[in-house]
Amino acid sequence: MEVLVAEPHGMCSGVARALEIARQTLEQHPGQTLWCFHELVHNEHIVAALQARGMRFVNAIAEIPEGARVLFSAHGVSPEVRQAAALRCLEIVDATCPFVAKVHAEARRYAQEGCQIALIGHKGHDEVVGILGEAPEQIAVIETCDDVRALRQKVAVSQVMVLSQTTISEAMYEARIADLQAAGFEVQFPKVLDICYATRERQQAVRALAQQVDCVLVLGSRNSSNSKRLVEVAERAGCRAALIASPEELETIDLLSVRRLGLTSGASTPESLLDRLRDSLNAR
Repeated sequence: MEVLVAEPHGMCSGVARALEIARQTLEQHPGQTLWCFHELVHNEHIVAALQARGMRFVNAIAEIPEGARVLFSAHGVSPEVRQAAALRCLEIVDATCPFVAKVHAEARRYAQEGCQIALIGHKGHDEVVGILGEAPEQIAVIETCDDVRALRQKVAVSQVMVLSQTTISEAMYEARIADLQAAGFEVQFPKVLDICYATRERQQAVRALAQQVDCVLVLGSRNSSNSKRLVEVAERAGCRAALIASPEELETIDLLSVRRLGLTSGASTPESLLDRLRDSLNAR
């Protein structure tokens, strides 16, 4: 079996930055617990490694002792979370991805200008929850065409400012834009697209890879938005695809009929995991 690897693949700059911030903070305060609000990045192997080094993950600021040190994840947080941290006198270490911070800034600015904002993204995702918190009365999360219809019934304005989660697929983004226009909205955009360049480049690489192989394996955690989008992009290109969280899951995939196999990894997946997956394939 021939194995082809998508380029680019794997860890993006935002994830690498967040991990470096975490590493430096742990080294600067040895023996002290570093609390993290939500998973630093969506990868179970990275989370386990950080836990082993003394980091504790929580889903509520109230779980953190007063005066402790808290790390905000790469996905960003809402103003409400920041206020809750301040009330508990927490020392904040912010690892928010700069691309996510850009969308937060846009949401604040356009909300202050009185715009109705359509935020294209996946409901409940940490990044979307944080951005929504900037102006919940003026932001509508748009995941499906039903959400567009609901927004049309709710507001009388003709214009909407479109923002997006940084890790959604371009296909989803374009489909929701078309839905908004079909519903009679005049859509406006920020100067720079919110889907980050790393997400776009990895999706484009997988789309090209899918034309060359019989099957694409995406290495990434199941709660990783960008990893799941890579599977969708490959399938949309007409190729069989699957998401695996670790090289050990290779045994669950039927590769008997596969002559050319494509590999890629999500933006929060360590390169060492992809190396192990290659080793597993070689062993087979």
